[in-house]
Amino acid sequence: MSLWNWSGFFGYLFNPFILGGVVTTIWLTVVSLIAGLILGFALAMMRRSRLRSVQTLAKVYIWLFRGTPLLVQLIALYTALPLFGIRLSVIEAALVGLALNEAAYLAEIIRAGIEAVPIGQTRAARALGMTERQIMRYVVMPQAFKVIIPPLGNSVNGLLKTTSVTSVISMEELLRRTQVLIQERFMVLELFAVAAIYYLLLTTLWDVFQRHIEKRFGQADSKLSVSEKH
Repeated sequence: MSLWNWSGFFGYLFNPFILGGVVTTIWLTVVSLIAGLILGFALAMMRRSRLRSVQTLAKVYIWLFRGTPLLVQLIALYTALPLFGIRLSVIEAALVGLALNEAAYLAEIIRAGIEAVPIGQTRAARALGMTERQIMRYVVMPQAFKVIIPPLGNSVNGLLKTTSVTSVISMEELLRRTQVLIQERFMVLELFAVAAIYYLLLTTLWDVFQRHIEKRFGQADSKLSVSEKH
């Protein structure tokens, strides 16, 4: 009995059902990332608030979602919320769960980037009459973004693979569709190899894009430094 079926492997490498799972994995990552960034930024601002109650609320949220497995959070959203009259579809539960979890990590990344900007620049901007919103938009965030990019890129890389956890609530992303075909065709190694190749391809493409962004911002810094010297 053969342990590996090459024809089965190549046959499913470009299978429309698998490719549909790849597409789902991509948009699931993108939508969750955008929602996570918005919520993460809000949490980062709350962590820096002067109101202790607001700080505490953000700290508890981050502690809770970073301290419990995403798997548990997804199951709670999909199976426990209906007990309180709140019913989410599989897609809604997957997106909400990923976004809430990712926001807890992105909040700390964003906060660290903001706090890396020298406080003297903020004070100088206030002295020039800029509002807090203008300071954040034109002074703090452009500099913080350079610090945020590397860990943010790693977070996106991890999120691409973490979407596979949503398969436990029957979200038909890449891993779930792979499991469905395995149950039908019994080609375990071949189909898992196909899934692994696509995950590797997605993360590799993101790594290339991330390096391009980091290089571009590095070149911008170099040009700025040269202009300041002249």
